Amino acid sequence: MTIATDEDASTTGTPGERGRAALREVAWVAVKLGFTAFGGPAAHIAMLRDEVVVRRRWVTEQHFLDLLGATNLIPGPNSTEMVIHTGYIRAGWRGLIAAGVGFIAPAALIVLAFAWTYARVGTTPEAEWLLYGIKPVIIAIVAQALWNLAKTAVKGVLAAAIGLGVLALALLGFNEIVLLFGGAALMLVLTLARRARRPPPVAALLPLVGAPIPAATAVAGTAPFSFLTLFLTFLKIGSVLFGSGYVLLAFLRNDFVLRLGWLTDQQLLDAVAVGQFTPGPVFTTATFVGYLVGGFPGAALATVGIFLPSFIFVAVLNPLIPRLRGSPWTGPLLDGVNVAALGLMAAVTWQLTRSAVVDPLTAALALAALVLLVRFRVNSAWLVLGGGLVGLITWLL
Repeated sequence: MTIATDEDASTTGTPGERGRAALREVAWVAVKLGFTAFGGPAAHIAMLRDEVVVRRRWVTEQHFLDLLGATNLIPGPNSTEMVIHTGYIRAGWRGLIAAGVGFIAPAALIVLAFAWTYARVGTTPEAEWLLYGIKPVIIAIVAQALWNLAKTAVKGVLAAAIGLGVLALALLGFNEIVLLFGGAALMLVLTLARRARRPPPVAALLPLVGAPIPAATAVAGTAPFSFLTLFLTFLKIGSVLFGSGYVLLAFLRNDFVLRLGWLTDQQLLDAVAVGQFTPGPVFTTATFVGYLVGGFPGAALATVGIFLPSFIFVAVLNPLIPRLRGSPWTGPLLDGVNVAALGLMAAVTWQLTRSAVVDPLTAALALAALVLLVRFRVNSAWLVLGGGLVGLITWLL
């Protein structure tokens, strides 16, 4: 007698059995990434690609790129929304929920443990020994993903030029949101002009310049604490925030330090630091802030508030992506977003490399991880755990 495995059930058996097997597979991948995806959004996306494009073939390279491009056009944490997208594709609306919760929950629980400790001792636990070994491995994972994604995304000289231009401007410190939308608009304008065999109108390029965003105004005094205010504030942030953890820092400071007066600048910096060195989405910084101001209920409300919009955005956007790709207007726009996003990822990777590869051991770790990824196709999660182990051994010695 043979015993059916989850993998068998995903291709045989009744539709109900195949659906349950797919749902278990989605949950497993999401939870594994939630515990092992260190290094920020670029690293999360690279590890997700390894799982769903290379190993499990849930989506093609082009579909993955289109998901990434579309995700960059909506607010919220990009890597979390990518995990939710792939869960939805694999197992429907139940997969959407399982993927999101599976990816967010491990990181939120780890951050909550740090917040509980911080509230009692007043400092964040040190994790440099762990990150020492993990960071160079992350560099190798992202570099491999960038190379493979670029082979699909760069469809000609124009796409290559836009990607390299975004990379150069990002390294010079230009705003990432302006670069992302600017790259998309430039690709669209130049593609349409090429089809019409005439130069693009100068007026069409003006939106690429961008406009300054007014800063928030500080409010004197401290507002009375309210769970509803806490939830609605994080719901607002999750609904409108584009960009990295540094953009999140600006939003949190404007609301919780300046407007409400519930946190000090030092507490906020410690909260963002914890979100940076724990696995999973950086937006779990909200869990830390919620606990500091409202205990366990505050942590739960803050976490739900900041991530809830992502589930809604993905549910609405996912069915539209194939139509975006097929449209003569939005297809070039998506191509432009794809290469601009890769340019931004490359800039982040270079900046991370300068802080991760600091001595011969970390250089050897990065090189070894790259060889294991490319030559032997070792699962990236095992490489992250191995890098953490090397960091631990180095600290003990």
